[in-house]
Amino acid sequence: MLAILFLYREVLDRPLVGIDAVRAKPSQKLPVVFTRNEVRTILEQVAGTNRLMVQLLYGSGLRLMEVLRLRVKDVNFDHHCIIVRDGKGRKDRVTILPEPVEPSLKQQMQKTRHFYEMDQIDGHHEVWMPNALAKKYPSEAKSYHWQYIFQSPKVSVDPRSGLTRRHHLSDSQLQNVVKSAIRSAGVEKHASCHTFRHSFATHLLEDGYDIRTVQELLGHKDIRTTQIYTHVLNKGGNAVKSPLSRL
Repeated sequence: MLAILFLYREVLDRPLVGIDAVRAKPSQKLPVVFTRNEVRTILEQVAGTNRLMVQLLYGSGLRLMEVLRLRVKDVNFDHHCIIVRDGKGRKDRVTILPEPVEPSLKQQMQKTRHFYEMDQIDGHHEVWMPNALAKKYPSEAKSYHWQYIFQSPKVSVDPRSGLTRRHHLSDSQLQNVVKSAIRSAGVEKHASCHTFRHSFATHLLEDGYDIRTVQELLGHKDIRTTQIYTHVLNKGGNAVKSPLSRL
């Protein structure tokens, strides 16, 4: 209806009179959230590099592509934080680097160093950079600190530039690993990689952290987006005692 009103008003210059249309409010569905025990059980089904990536999904509240696009320079072990560059909405943010993953992450970065030194010999160590930065700092694309942490095991030809490069791991690979782990863990929920991010936020609020802090860690522009997790906390028996229990 709104499209028809726009057509007559803006295109045909014949506004329809006496017709009121109200924009429908989008339905607000509660996100699927794992319990802490479910997270633990799912992690037990995953090993190696995949396990580390899943730990970052949950322990840092990262989106799938934010994990895959992590670069060496984005991790600060001294301050136990991760800098997410160009996240959703093209915004940067700082989030938690969970201390339990630090030893595994350091080992993974040693693999990154190995691939980098190997690619230097073949002349394939140049990595993709955002266009503006690539023009401003052309030599940085060949530096180690710009390398992806979770690198593909094979180099490939970049269709945009024609250069042979080592890109990050495929998103479909981790998605398939997570789906398989959820099934193996016996978790009967319609869940995905993004469910770990929902669980990260919900569990922080359960632990008593301020909603503004959680908002900053998630990178939400509007506090109302973060508030959806408070509804998850209030759902079911977490906050309200059934009168049946008092009989």
